[in-house]
Amino acid sequence: MGTRGGRGNSTVSGIARTAVLMAGLTALFVGIGAALGGGRGMVVAFLLAAGLNLFSWWNSDRMVLRMHNARPIGPAEEPRLHAMVAGLARRAGLPMPALYVIDESQPNAFATGRSPDRAAVAVNTGLLTMMPEEEVAGVIAHELAHIRNRDTLIMTVTATMAGAIGMIARLGGLFGGRDRNNPFGAVGMLLMIVVAPLAAMLVQMAISRAREYEADRLGAEIAGHPRGLANALQRLESGRHAFVNAAAEANPASAHLFIVNPLSGARMDNLFSTHPATENRVRALMALAGGMPAAPAGGARGPWTGPAPRAPAGRPWDRFTRRGGRGPGTGPWA
Repeated sequence: MGTRGGRGNSTVSGIARTAVLMAGLTALFVGIGAALGGGRGMVVAFLLAAGLNLFSWWNSDRMVLRMHNARPIGPAEEPRLHAMVAGLARRAGLPMPALYVIDESQPNAFATGRSPDRAAVAVNTGLLTMMPEEEVAGVIAHELAHIRNRDTLIMTVTATMAGAIGMIARLGGLFGGRDRNNPFGAVGMLLMIVVAPLAAMLVQMAISRAREYEADRLGAEIAGHPRGLANALQRLESGRHAFVNAAAEANPASAHLFIVNPLSGARMDNLFSTHPATENRVRALMALAGGMPAAPAGGARGPWTGPAPRAPAGRPWDRFTRRGGRGPGTGPWA
């Protein structure tokens, strides 16, 4: 299968990028320690960063899921959704990830986990409410592409480290400026409050933008055609402006985890967005679609589905639909 080629190269590349990212953020962490306490502060910051890296490696996925109030959802609750994800995972050559649902009106989704064997995909109820199944499949395939490329480890470690850097910089501003022996002085401490979180954000941006394009491309291959994901991205972009994601606004360091930026932009978040412009991603997917066979006609079963699951007609997530919401889906699973 075409989507399985180069899997070993993706794994090596993901590990290398993780090492570079962790080294860069660790250096930034140590630099903050030096600004706060000189040589002693540098040593303390290095030890804290080493401990945080280790903690992030093992626990950051659970932290992120808790941060966004994600709840696990089993096959007994949503058999057709599980069947869709299982079929897409088979096409990607991946084990079935754990599935989570976030009770959030803004349509969005993210993947997390330090390895494919420990991966999880979380989807907002807003996504399940407003999207036909072909578009849901495109989103899920994009997240599976992140898992296969080992991007999920990079994303979760970055979210933890960037959040910690911002917190330490703020604490440094509160307490570091009072130290008369501080070589940076009050002005230097004020600069650190601004520069340290900004530097962490730039590290996120350097990794995230190219990673999203690659996940779009591979996700389109996993789903069988780019059009579903392209349509989903347009719907997601509209939805993120219509609803405020309170959990993401409270934890902006996790914004790069999502398939589209969940932040409102009210605090200049768009100026340093970790995501490429949605219109550019859609344009790249439609260019990819031009070189692929036509998508299946409406009502045809997609290549990800496998045997038809035994479940009631309509979408398995109809119980999430708010009053006045869309009726049963008409995608390739209907």
